Amino acid sequence: MRILLTALALSLALPLAACSSAGSEAESAATIPLTIDMAGTAHAFRVEVARSADEQAQGLMFRTSLPTDGGMLFPFAKPKIASFWMKNTLIPLDMIFVRADGSIDRIAENTIPESLEPVVSGGDVAAVLELAGGTAARLGLDESAKVTWKDGK
Repeated sequence: MRILLTALALSLALPLAACSSAGSEAESAATIPLTIDMAGTAHAFRVEVARSADEQAQGLMFRTSLPTDGGMLFPFAKPKIASFWMKNTLIPLDMIFVRADGSIDRIAENTIPESLEPVVSGGDVAAVLELAGGTAARLGLDESAKVTWKDGK
């Protein structure tokens, strides 16, 4: 019985350790500066960029926190209707759907962790910005804000 319990404990610990190290590695990824201008006030962020299809599929899954001034940007090769879900995403996020000119199409606030319900843009967007849940409300952001970033590919 003791051997069985030890084997069970090890089988559970190894995948958790792998997820933990993957998460901390992703959290230390290179970031780019991003600014959200709202009513004459500039809010500065340093965000990770999910460029590849694999990076976009992974997104912020399995993260347990985000820095106050952090997030993730999902740029698209050409504007499109964007649809995201929260599968395996453990923290609430604000999703900001950004048009090609930097204007905001839609803000989905405090999306529900691990939900399979689609969160969809209202129109064609060039990028989606994910920030910690509650950031848009805390900063008073709305669709009149403008998002800009320098893409240091």
